[in-house]
Amino acid sequence: MDIEQIKRLKSLTGVGLTDAKQALNEAGGDFDKALKAMRVKGLAKADKKSEREARAGLVDSYVHSNRIGVIVEINCETDFVARTDDFKNMVHDIAMHIAAASPRYITRQDVPAGDLNQETGLIKEELKTEGKPADMVDKIAAGKLDKWYESVVLMEQPYIKDPNLKVEDYVKQVIARLGENIVVRQFSRIELGEAS
Repeated sequence: MDIEQIKRLKSLTGVGLTDAKQALNEAGGDFDKALKAMRVKGLAKADKKSEREARAGLVDSYVHSNRIGVIVEINCETDFVARTDDFKNMVHDIAMHIAAASPRYITRQDVPAGDLNQETGLIKEELKTEGKPADMVDKIAAGKLDKWYESVVLMEQPYIKDPNLKVEDYVKQVIARLGENIVVRQFSRIELGEAS
């Protein structure tokens, strides 16, 4: 087995050398298969950590071309992790993502009922105007609503640095690497000339 593959798997997933070697053995030396298995295992660990309290962390800002400014608070469990380059880079990357993608909410649960009802009503009205069959309107509307969430909810947006990942998946990867719960607590985005 190639030690470089083991090291590469370790760096991509944040697991120890022994775990990386074991994953490659279990995958019969197939690097991609081992990587996929370790990511699944890492995401499962990340889900378990989501129950733990996260009150340490960082507030970071990002200004793009003096026209868009973002300030974001992201929490982790300990000051030790908050000081790591991995955590600092993630916080800054999320601030950059917010500047570029302009989300309005952090999670689906943060969307006010009034906004959700308004969007649902608009979608259904549009579908009726297009002459969609009445029995299909709710099903089509649910799909369109998922697309809307993807455009306005930070954790559901395709991550700007890797559109194959949602922001939530990126955060879970960092949780798996750092071994602590991470929570995007709040953000504010200001764009020059944009009405509030």
